[in-house]
Amino acid sequence: MASNLRQVITREAAIKDFEGFILPLVRQEHEQDGIPDIDARCEAWNNWTDSLCQNGQISDWQYENWSHPPCND
Repeated sequence: MASNLRQVITREAAIKDFEGFILPLVRQEHEQDGIPDIDARCEAWNNWTDSLCQNGQISDWQYENWSHPPCND
């Protein structure tokens, strides 16, 4: 629960970090042809939010209820 966490990050902050750090790696590895690999982006987002939850940076509720960011559309 969020009440057990000192401070959680916002969805906007998580998206900003994802777009700044994770998405470039996905592009480099899976999008060399310039075509967005939505499956790879979605998997990376799921892994990213899972790691945030496991590290106590977001709550279980956030992890279970956040939708994918616009860059994954």
